[in-house]
Amino acid sequence: MSLPCMGTPNITNYKKTDYQSGTQNWGIDQDKNGNMYFANNNGLLQFDGSSWRNYTISNSLSIRSVKIDDNTGRIYVGGYNEFGYFESGLNGELVYVSLIDLIENVNFTKSDFIWKIHIYNDEVIFQSFSVAYVYTNGKIKLLEALNRFQFSYMVGNSIYFQDPTTGILEYKNGSLNLLDGTGYLNNSEIWGIFSMPNDKLLIATLEKGLFVYENEKITSWDTESNNFIKKNSSLGGVAINNELIVLNSVLNGIIICDFNGKIIQHLSIESGLQNNTVLSSFIDSKNNLWLGLDNGISFVNTNSPFTYFSSSDNLSTVYGSVIHKGFLYAATNQGVFCHLLNSSFLDNSFTLVEGTTAQSWNIQVLGNNLVCANNKGALIIEGKKTIEVLDNIGYYTFRKVPNKPNFVIGSNYLGFALFEITKKGLIYKNKIKGFDKSSNSFELDDSYLWLNKDDLLYQMEISNDLKKFISIRTITHLTPEHHGISSLQKINGNVCFQSNNKFYSYSKSQNTFSEKEALSKLFEVIPNINSLIEDSRGNLWYTFNGSLGVLMKGERGNYKKHQATFSNLTGNLVDNYLSVNTINPKNIFIGSTNGLVHFDSQFTNKINTKPRIFIRSFSFANDTIMQGNPQQKTHEYQIPYKANNVKFTFSSPEFENINNVTYAYQLEPFDNKWSNWTRTAMKEYTNLIEGDYTMKVKAKNSYGIESDEEYLAFSISPPWHRHYLAYIAYLIFLALGIYFISIIIRARYRKREYYKTIEQRKIYLEKESKIKQEQYLMEKEIEKLNRDKLKTRILSKDKELVSNSLQVVKKNKILNGIIQKLKEIDTQSMNEETKFQFNKLKKSIIKEVNTDKSWKDLEKHIKNVHFEFLKRLKEKHPTISPRELDLSTYLLINMSTKEIAEVMNISNGGVELARYRLRKKLGLKRKQNLTGYLMNI
Repeated sequence: MSLPCMGTPNITNYKKTDYQSGTQNWGIDQDKNGNMYFANNNGLLQFDGSSWRNYTISNSLSIRSVKIDDNTGRIYVGGYNEFGYFESGLNGELVYVSLIDLIENVNFTKSDFIWKIHIYNDEVIFQSFSVAYVYTNGKIKLLEALNRFQFSYMVGNSIYFQDPTTGILEYKNGSLNLLDGTGYLNNSEIWGIFSMPNDKLLIATLEKGLFVYENEKITSWDTESNNFIKKNSSLGGVAINNELIVLNSVLNGIIICDFNGKIIQHLSIESGLQNNTVLSSFIDSKNNLWLGLDNGISFVNTNSPFTYFSSSDNLSTVYGSVIHKGFLYAATNQGVFCHLLNSSFLDNSFTLVEGTTAQSWNIQVLGNNLVCANNKGALIIEGKKTIEVLDNIGYYTFRKVPNKPNFVIGSNYLGFALFEITKKGLIYKNKIKGFDKSSNSFELDDSYLWLNKDDLLYQMEISNDLKKFISIRTITHLTPEHHGISSLQKINGNVCFQSNNKFYSYSKSQNTFSEKEALSKLFEVIPNINSLIEDSRGNLWYTFNGSLGVLMKGERGNYKKHQATFSNLTGNLVDNYLSVNTINPKNIFIGSTNGLVHFDSQFTNKINTKPRIFIRSFSFANDTIMQGNPQQKTHEYQIPYKANNVKFTFSSPEFENINNVTYAYQLEPFDNKWSNWTRTAMKEYTNLIEGDYTMKVKAKNSYGIESDEEYLAFSISPPWHRHYLAYIAYLIFLALGIYFISIIIRARYRKREYYKTIEQRKIYLEKESKIKQEQYLMEKEIEKLNRDKLKTRILSKDKELVSNSLQVVKKNKILNGIIQKLKEIDTQSMNEETKFQFNKLKKSIIKEVNTDKSWKDLEKHIKNVHFEFLKRLKEKHPTISPRELDLSTYLLINMSTKEIAEVMNISNGGVELARYRLRKKLGLKRKQNLTGYLMNI
């Protein structure tokens, strides 16, 4: 089946607020780098795919024409009383050069607007209404009109001028030659001339329509295209690959027609253009169409396998589509819409099928019946209306029963129901009892009905009479390793179950699930899929992460992956309702949230070519270097260290789905790896150290195809203190420093040696003094030892003296006793001699006792020896009595209690009492030793 041209190509509109310039755009061209240029009311617009730039010319604001010479890279422009060219300056920015001063005849320096520019051999021709300026070899010569020029056109290798009072003139060898028979169009404005087969010319006029010039005759081109132009007026156009012609209109957008005048496409405000007055049109290097509008710019993606039926065609979210009896039907959230295939898709929108206004989940052909699964129930549609409601419960979809081709099971909001295909049509039979849950994803095989719901798989066996479920088994996982069931589908007539891109089939005899390894292998490098369907030609369509992919089945049963092709549809697919209707390879319909997508899998275009990438600008400090303009200069970029903050902008002249173009970059050696893909066409680096750098950039278009890498090398100079001259200076200063330091070191060495001698002398004297001091201390110590020794000896002598004194005391006591005894003897009885001797003995003993002063000498000796002790004790304890001082002395020399009692002539108890009183007077505590205390004084 061969279907007519369907759908509308994708249109991107650029408003005045987008490009920040004037409204009208009179001319369009493209340079060899892919940048687009527009002759705008407010100057020359440049669009590189990422950003817009506006360039003005001297003495004129508005630009009416633009033409690029690919050989020189110059961008020729024409304005009011001004024309010249832009070329790249030293920093890559476009700089305007005026050619007006080359006009020798001052009468022609005022030219009004330059409407057309042509590059013809080595000449550049600027055409105004009064004269054409021919620029060649740096000079300008004048080509004057016989009366006046209207417009001019380059067709193939020929240039044609219209003189409204003479006819069409062909420019050859520097002169104008009239084409015979073209005076027919005098007083008509010609806005376009196109080449046609067999050396014919198609001429488009503003108000009189389209004409064909052949064999020196002009005839009206009696076609539907001519009818359109007569009705809407022509503003010229552009040819597409010598196959089709784009015709601009004043009132109703554009049409694209073939050389038979058949309208292939019509684009207007209703189709998505932002303005119906098209002033200029241009086919870019990828065969896409640009339109310069009376207010704005539009890009038409004509070189694409996709066209669209959207809200302008009355379609909203599409859940299913089908072709039946000459109609294309689409099931949407608003109902079922249809369009007659044999009628024109150019101006007629889809119409709502009567009786279907509700959520429509699917539309299918069962037998000869067109059945809609609708919120209102199972509907039978004929033509543009609903003719029967089989069941008023909401339905999702329908499946034929294997081995019983006349029976159909439908899933609805309350379970399942049975239908039968009869000669009279599809009829409702009964509800299948035993399961009452809503169900929208199910398949049938010879034994079971399989339902996938909430990550669970239901295995349901139906009775032979198809009236009830006799068993229902719930399955949570297909294998111990893979829990949950992601999708349920039929492939090659067999029910398959998918979990994490692994596909399984069920064996009833073994009651197990086994992996279909060949099918799993097809998806092993594909992200986890959400849903999968097999179309009528065996192609496998799948969704993943909001995107669409397909494995196209070849003649030998092999599959070829097409994934990037559908990246433009990412985010626009209907969740869990993948709808693909394949009529043939050239006509595939895909449901989306924005309508119905028409896909031609055999469309040959340049989508598989690598995109181009440019480092558009390189900025540092207050300087900006532009890249990607024509006549791009090569530079060695040496950046001062103080300007080590750099900024790069990127561009890729990929205008199809421009928002899906992504970039990756790497600054070597600063970055260790490439960045993640990003839509941001800018990167900035700050505080880079000195060194050599290479900025690498690559782009990826909307089809996932990567560009080659673009490079920009630059160097950052070191700061002055790290410059090589600074290092030389550092070496000089280092050498001088070493020299002066050596002098200082030697001086310091001498000084150190001098002070070292002084220090040694000082140390010697200190040592000598120390030795003398130690000797003195030693002598003092010896003296102390001697004194202590003497003291010890004194104490010993004291002790000995005390002992002797005590012996004397004892002797005297004995003698006193003897004297007492002698006194008691009666001498009366003694003779005189005896009496005399007795008295003599008595007197001798008394004399011995009276003349013994040893104790008094002892006391005097003790007081003299312990004078210092008694002095310190008296100073410390002023209230101490002399007798207590004596006691303290006796205790100091370690006399016993008995000895003290004898010396002091008191009893032993009296000594203890005296000791107690002495302790109390000295303020000693109970545990303090009295003798030890006295020895420490």
